[in-house]
Amino acid sequence: MNAPAPVTVTDDRAANRYEARLGGEVAGVAAYLRAEGLIALVHTEVDPVYEGNGVGSALTRHALDAARADGLRVLAVCPFVAGWMARHPEYGDLAYENRSTVTD
Repeated sequence: MNAPAPVTVTDDRAANRYEARLGGEVAGVAAYLRAEGLIALVHTEVDPVYEGNGVGSALTRHALDAARADGLRVLAVCPFVAGWMARHPEYGDLAYENRSTVTD
C-alpha cells in the first residue's frame, strides 16, 4: 500500500495566498490580507479532486504557524479557518479580538 503524497504549502505573497500542492499540482489555496500586526484569512478553497486529503487543514495549520512566527494576530473571516481554529485550541492565542469601545 502506497502512502499518500504529502501536502506542501508555500506562501505566494505576490498573490496574497498560501498554495497547497499534492504531487506538484495546486490542490487548494487560502487567500489572506495582511496589515500591521494582523493577517485576515479570508477564503480557503480546495479543488474537489483533492478533498478529504487534509489539504484545507494543511493550509490552515501552515498559515497559523506562519502568523505565530511573524507575531501576527489572526482574523478568521473564512468559515473553514474559524471552525478549524475552534477545534484546535492550541491556536486560540492567535485569534484577533476587537477591543474597540466605539459605539454609534
